Amino acid sequence: MTERTVAVANRAGVHARPASRLVKLAAHYASEIWIECNGDRVNGKSIMGIITLGAGFRSELTISANGADEQAAVDALATLVERKFEDG
Repeated sequence: MTERTVAVANRAGVHARPASRLVKLAAHYASEIWIECNGDRVNGKSIMGIITLGAGFRSELTISANGADEQAAVDALATLVERKFEDG
């Protein structure tokens, strides 16, 4: 299992559009992906799960993955969060 913690950098937090971007990117990976915030853990491929985390500006998200491409998945998702959900 690979895990990385990142802070939400965009001021609006993780609302519908950023959650959609996370889910779309996570879907490219075969690994199981989990996102945790404030003790709540949800499937990283579930838009509703991610939205229910209520992650605001500067909230810490722990992204973890388990599977063949876990390192690439965690790196890509963490980078997306760090770049305020914008393309690099």
